[in-house]
Amino acid sequence: MGVLNVTADSFSDGGRYLDVDAAVAHGRELLAQGADIVDVGGESTRPGAVRIDPEIEAARVAPVIAGLRAHIHDTPELAGREISVDTMRARVAEAAIEAGAGIVNDVSGGRADPEMVRVVAAAGIPWILMHWRPLEATGRTAGRADRRDLFTHSLDDIGGYRDVVAEVSGELLAQVDAAVSGGVDPARIILDPGLGFAKAPEHNWALLHALPTLVGLGFPVLIGASRKRFLGSLLASDGYDRPPAGREVATAAISALAAAGGAWGVRVHDVTASRDAVAVAAAWTAGGRRGLVDDLTQPGLTQPGLTQPGLTEPPAGGQENAAT
Repeated sequence: MGVLNVTADSFSDGGRYLDVDAAVAHGRELLAQGADIVDVGGESTRPGAVRIDPEIEAARVAPVIAGLRAHIHDTPELAGREISVDTMRARVAEAAIEAGAGIVNDVSGGRADPEMVRVVAAAGIPWILMHWRPLEATGRTAGRADRRDLFTHSLDDIGGYRDVVAEVSGELLAQVDAAVSGGVDPARIILDPGLGFAKAPEHNWALLHALPTLVGLGFPVLIGASRKRFLGSLLASDGYDRPPAGREVATAAISALAAAGGAWGVRVHDVTASRDAVAVAAAWTAGGRRGLVDDLTQPGLTQPGLTQPGLTEPPAGGQENAAT
């Protein structure tokens, strides 16, 4: 999954693709690099990011999604590629779906906007439910009038975890139950442990180490570690975190390990590096079985069951392949 931030203030590339033509051009580059999915977001979720009006967010993402959908439609070799919208807002999701988005990537896991479940259920498309504890779970809700403002990943707002793997797993399954109760097909749900969202570095590493446990929950798992702060702190030198642009090798290493560990997909800024990493993991895992390696590394064929319009039941025992 290639990241396309149509934002002014994303931590890695904010402001570079606010222009529609520039954003569509970058999305086309991501597809050319082998992205199975282009994830288009119009609002930053970096620490300290300022919320924007939903009308502005929708106006940012909808024309970009429409442009990319037209490009995929007109390019036969891109058959099977998909576009997702990265949003917590039902109104934005509706506009994005109308423009051609085939997946909703909701970093709040459906908890920021109660209307999101209705929108996703009606569209019948895959829904990525990410884990992100709202402030109400940490007891820090003063001055937060908008429910969406309860979601923050300031280090000051990290909730206490006694067993981060068990707690994240349980909370993700609760989000699944809420989605299914609202009419969403469970076969179209994808889980994301929410690395870096209201989690300390040790929480992120514990969740990555426990990837087989997360895969064992019975749903496809998306890993989003690309260029995140916990990688910068791991690679710190002379008391300074490694800047985002210098975290790409570490990101690719996580992509390889995630693929080998059974992840369904990895969300990344540099598609080429992570696709190469996934190819290495596929060859390693396949042990020389050429057919399996081809299936794991050919763009458009790496999404288990992600056909039009949605996801089929994940295979028992977790996923065999990873989408980039």
